[in-house]
Amino acid sequence: MSRPAPRIVMKFGGTSVADLDRIRAVAEKVRKQVEAGCEVAVVVSAMSGVTNQLVGYCQSLSPLHDAREYDAVVATGEQVTSGLLAIALQTIGIDARSWLGWQIPLRTDAAHGKARIASIDGETLAARMRAGQVPVIAGFQGIAADGRVTTLGRGGSDTSAVAIAAAIGADRCDIYTDVDGIYTTDPRIVARARKLDKITYEEMLELASVGAKVLQTRSVELAMKERVRVQVLSSFVDGPAPSEGNLPGSLVVDEDEIVEKELVAGIAYSRDEAKLSVRRIPDRPGIAAAIFGPLTAAHVNVDMIVQSTGADGLTNMTFTTSKSDLARAIQSLESSRDVIQYGELVTDDDVVKISVVGIGMRSHAGVANLMFRTLSDRNINIQVISTSEIKVSVLIAAEYTELAVRALHTAYGLDAA
Repeated sequence: MSRPAPRIVMKFGGTSVADLDRIRAVAEKVRKQVEAGCEVAVVVSAMSGVTNQLVGYCQSLSPLHDAREYDAVVATGEQVTSGLLAIALQTIGIDARSWLGWQIPLRTDAAHGKARIASIDGETLAARMRAGQVPVIAGFQGIAADGRVTTLGRGGSDTSAVAIAAAIGADRCDIYTDVDGIYTTDPRIVARARKLDKITYEEMLELASVGAKVLQTRSVELAMKERVRVQVLSSFVDGPAPSEGNLPGSLVVDEDEIVEKELVAGIAYSRDEAKLSVRRIPDRPGIAAAIFGPLTAAHVNVDMIVQSTGADGLTNMTFTTSKSDLARAIQSLESSRDVIQYGELVTDDDVVKISVVGIGMRSHAGVANLMFRTLSDRNINIQVISTSEIKVSVLIAAEYTELAVRALHTAYGLDAA
């Protein structure tokens, strides 16, 4: 039996709730959906700049701070926003109540700072929504099995929103940001970037994983797994409440909803990259496990990996991680030096990852070659390469970021007419 009213999750990022005026504007958007007859749940981020400030406090006290206390600190930003928005909604006559992650409860593992969601009990939220109340949920946070507050990593409010949408059986999850949709690349770099009406889960997942900041990677993974329809739209554009007949943003959907599949959907870049080269390692079985095992134990995510073997029985291992994980990666490798027996550890955080993404790559050859040729024509040296079925990524010097993105956007025919 279908519900009489559409059920929508509305998520608002930090710039959307940056101050009290913006919070009042968000309350008006929620009111429009309620008055349109929808059951609404809202997920909020911390106010713009607050999380950075809280992270800065932790890092200033100790670069290798206790991750459990880090979570206790940074989770407070979303708590403040959820309470303020609930007050704003009550002020305009909307029945609303704030919720923290542990109150739902949104249960996670114990990987503090980058926890993964284990389960959500959505029944209480759904019951409140059926009764006409708007839950205002603090995104980004959950609770581990030991009762400690956890956070889901930067951008984790997107993941909270999608997970809650799946748990309550929402018809759609609307992600409100400071842009009006998903573009073929960053319009701040390429003025002729185009807004996409629809993009597949797979393409969005790859774009998010390689630097596109519109959606967090895990939120897209979860949306694809649970088949949650996600719309990205601007909180700064006034208009009627979005409905199935009026969706002004960009939809993330199944591949079969897109009739014409372009060769390349977009160009992404990530400045949050650090390169580590472990040099002069004995070339023996198990050396990769000796390097990456301790990194995994330290919860350091590794991305691009290249191994090169010389004629002297030694090998070099080069890989990338996020800049935020660089200190932990160095500490992990230095503490394992006697086991790995490497000669030198060299790091470089003045690099950027550029990626070309598109499901059309599955049936077209030459996509990678066009990327390499385009960069070569601009005298841009490629340091590391990685590929997947629908993605090609390269690591280059950070100073060439804008030049590379613009050149590739034009080379793949993505410029708006």
